[in-house]
Amino acid sequence: MAMTTETAGTPRTYDVRTYGCQMNVHDSERISGLMEDAGYVRAADTDAADVVVFNTCAVRENADNRLYGNLGHLRPTKLKNPGMQIAVGGCLAQKDKGDIVKKAPWVDVVFGTHNIGSLPAMLERARHNEEAQVEILESLEVFPSTLPTKRESTYAGWVSISVGCNNTCTFCIVPSLRGKEKDRRPGDILAEVRALVAEGVLEVTLLGQNVNSYGVEFGDRLAFGKLLRACGEVEGLERVRFTSPHPKDFTDDVIAAMAETPNVCHSLHMPLQSGSDTVLKAMRRSYRQEKYLGIIEKVRAAMPDAAITTDIIVGFPGETEEDFEQTLEVVRRARFSSAFTFQYSKRPGTPAATMEEQVPKAVVQDRYNRLIATLEDITWSENKKLVGEKVEVLVAVGEGRKDERTGRMSGRARDGRLVHFATGDLTGDRAPRPGDIVETVITYAAPHHLNADGDPLSHRRTRAGDAFEAGRTPKLKGVSLGLPSIGVPAPLPPATDGCAL
Repeated sequence: MAMTTETAGTPRTYDVRTYGCQMNVHDSERISGLMEDAGYVRAADTDAADVVVFNTCAVRENADNRLYGNLGHLRPTKLKNPGMQIAVGGCLAQKDKGDIVKKAPWVDVVFGTHNIGSLPAMLERARHNEEAQVEILESLEVFPSTLPTKRESTYAGWVSISVGCNNTCTFCIVPSLRGKEKDRRPGDILAEVRALVAEGVLEVTLLGQNVNSYGVEFGDRLAFGKLLRACGEVEGLERVRFTSPHPKDFTDDVIAAMAETPNVCHSLHMPLQSGSDTVLKAMRRSYRQEKYLGIIEKVRAAMPDAAITTDIIVGFPGETEEDFEQTLEVVRRARFSSAFTFQYSKRPGTPAATMEEQVPKAVVQDRYNRLIATLEDITWSENKKLVGEKVEVLVAVGEGRKDERTGRMSGRARDGRLVHFATGDLTGDRAPRPGDIVETVITYAAPHHLNADGDPLSHRRTRAGDAFEAGRTPKLKGVSLGLPSIGVPAPLPPATDGCAL
């Protein structure tokens, strides 16, 4: 029986604060779904929420300092309102466990990446027992997709196809916090996709720490390509994306599926990390420069319009100037449309943290600045090629910070590029809504976005736009796998900060 938090007819309120990768963003949707199933309502005033949940990241630099700083800011509020509760979950909770309560005794609940479903019960226990509850499991309690979900968008949704990661990259702590890869069955994934589409969602992003190794658990190395093709048969699904693949598992059948399935977008996030074979070996990234560039060439041959994005780490231990120049060479040859760039920093618990030849901070900063300059030249040049081209834009909310001042609206083209567009005479009741589709022509290119300042060529109202206008977001009860628990398990618009996998 679901618990309720209602007291004298007044439900308690909650606020979820998310840090980290796309997996954390998706987990926060599960947390919101669980809280609402338990009778909580989302706080209109986040500063006055009865329950504040931090969904944390352990990958990004200063993750610990950010969490404890934010917890410190809440302490005076908690002292004024003893009925308030604070919960900490996610990767940092999985890593630090009970140390969180020792450092911040005003925290009520600490839960890990494997037992999100325990949160409402732990909050109730903490209230009843008047003491902090810490529960960190080393294996999944239930597959996350069996949990209720409060989706954040009417028009786009994440669908987790696997959890965990079987790789052993020396800079990454994710496998030890998320566990070994565990795959969902294709039928369960497609059932969730269809349920989202039935609610009006137009775009789905298939999500996994290593999304294209999908199928390893049930022995089908072609499973991911088959899944993409199956998504192409879902009526009403207009855009399919996925993140993040690993070059070592990226096969020709996936390229063919992308090229031949009309609703699979020609956008690809392919983490590079380094262009140096020496550094890739030290990172335990089991591909080399030529294999990586070979994948890019095959993708471009099959889809000349493909927009390819990447992750790059600068200053990995032992990286020489020659190694860094190899990274710049790959950047020049790959012609990325954008990149997530990171300066290497130690992560306790990872092999790289104890490696010798840590690169001095000043050297890392100089290389980072040069990388950014090279990338911006390339992305701007690539974007300029689109001036005069017609694009289809899925109207979004929150993508254009200057929209109110400029009178534009914003959204994403099919290739994932950000487009700010003028609405022309589409005003009032005829104005595009988030979730609607607009066709327009690019008039200006910047390194990180495109502008379309002419009148739109067309505007299609959609069910997703209807749902946005009605104030509805999809709320799913979870997709049953027939598996209440599984064995030991082992990353995108975005949370506060992203991780480089």
